[in-house]
Order: sequence, then C-alpha cells, then structure tokens
Amino acid sequence: MKTDITYLLVCHGSRGPDGNRETYDFVARWRAFHPDWRIEVCFIEHADVLLEEGLNRAAEGARLVLAIPFILNAAGHVKMEMPAALERARERHSQVEFRITRHLGMGREIFALLQDQLARQVKAMAMPDPRTTGAILLGRGSSDAGANGELAKMARWIYEEHDHELVDLAFTGVTWPRLETVVQRQVRLGMMQIVILPVYLFTGVLIERIKEQVVRLRQQYPQVVFAQGSHFGFDAGVFKLLDMRVAELDSAGGMLECDGCKYREMAEAEHLLDHRHTHTACAQGRAHA
Repeated sequence: MKTDITYLLVCHGSRGPDGNRETYDFVARWRAFHPDWRIEVCFIEHADVLLEEGLNRAAEGARLVLAIPFILNAAGHVKMEMPAALERARERHSQVEFRITRHLGMGREIFALLQDQLARQVKAMAMPDPRTTGAILLGRGSSDAGANGELAKMARWIYEEHDHELVDLAFTGVTWPRLETVVQRQVRLGMMQIVILPVYLFTGVLIERIKEQVVRLRQQYPQVVFAQGSHFGFDAGVFKLLDMRVAELDSAGGMLECDGCKYREMAEAEHLLDHRHTHTACAQGRAHA
C-alpha cells in the first residue's frame, strides 16, 4: 500500500446515524476498488471525525493529502470552509502537501443517474403520457445561489432530453420553493402523475422527511399518482465520478470555485445567516469590488 499519499474523502455528515453509516459503507467499497490506496474519511458536521481531525489523521506519515469534497453542490462548505481548513492544516503540518479536488458537481454523470431514476419510476407507473406526468428534482437547498443553480441546470437538461410537460425543482430547506408548493402548481396545471427525484447521495433525516411528505401528498391529492426515486450514492456512476475527480486533479490545478477569493473571509458569518441576508451581503461585496 502506498501510504505516503492519503486520499481524504470529506463528506457532509448526517444527523441521522444511518446516513453516516452508509457513507462508511461507501468508503469501504471504494477501498476495495483501490486496495493500494490509503483512503480516509471525515465529515464537515454531525459526526465523530470532523474536518480538522480528519486532516490531521490523513497527514500522519503522509507526503501528500488529497482532499476530495464528496458533496454534490458547492456552497459555503466547499468554497470556503474546506480551503480555509486546508490552509490551517498546512500550517500545522508544514512537511505535508495538501491539495483539493473539485466537488462531485452536477455534470453529465449525475445527469445520467437522474435520467435512469426518472425512466425507472415512469416505467413503474406503466409508462404514462409525459405530457401529463410532471417531474420534480428535490435538493437540499443552500443560501448559495450557485449551488442551487447546479440543480436548476439538471432540471433544464432533463426537460430538454424528455417530453415531460413540466420539470421543476424544489428544496427541502433554506431556500424556495418547497416540495408542497411545486406539487400544488403541477396539479393545477393538469399533471396526473408526478415523479419526485431526491438529489441525495445517502439516507438521513431529510430523506425520511421526504418520505413523510410524499405520504401526506398522496392523501392530499388522491387523484394523482406519485412516484418517488431514491438516493443514489452507491450507484456505479458515483464511484466512477469520484475516480475522475482524483484523476483530473493535476490538470485542474486543484482550485475550487472561490478558492483564494477575497470574500472567503466572510465565510463563517455568511454561512450562519439567513439566505436572504447572505444574498444581500454578497451583492454589496460585488458592488464594491
């Protein structure tokens, strides 16, 4: 095993134990694909091993630590907290080189997963007319407009590639619209079937909340057929995408969006603010740039 390089998977973390347990299961499978790699894992929140400790562990006996944001959308955690944590780790471990890959992102690989989920759910409903079958991409939600925009891009791509009359996005928190509002809109516009696609890697509190919401929606709209996709972290495409992020590090230069940005010093305060206040602060910062 090449122990002079540590591949550190940085995950979000879940308030529900099952979510973190699934993450550890994923890491075990990824290790099996790369038995010669030293692979470690840590979390940004809601876990025992958090980012600072994870970086310290990864640095032990290592020449190089490659931090990999195992996160779909790049918001404050990825753009600001992680680069800042790496800077502190460099000060603590001056003999170790720390580099960071791009986050998973919303590209063609995740698009393919969502298309597959949509196709399977539509098939389970006996292939209804797409003109009366709406699709809703349901994400976590962020105070970062760019992170929400990544999900919006997926919704647009699905609309372009399929014949569904309506393809919308909704969020489980932080920003709007929420699932119930979007479902209400689609029903008013004549959708007789609605496919809900959670854009999540692993289970957790929010996934359980989505299941409860769908139960209530079925009761509220008995005339509508609802289908619900599942989280997709164990899909083969995710393992492939993770390998791609490691492989492209050299050509990408290891820079994240906002890595080195002068607004990163505002990260901690912005991350704690309501999303409306965050947008105002960012707009003021750009106006004075």
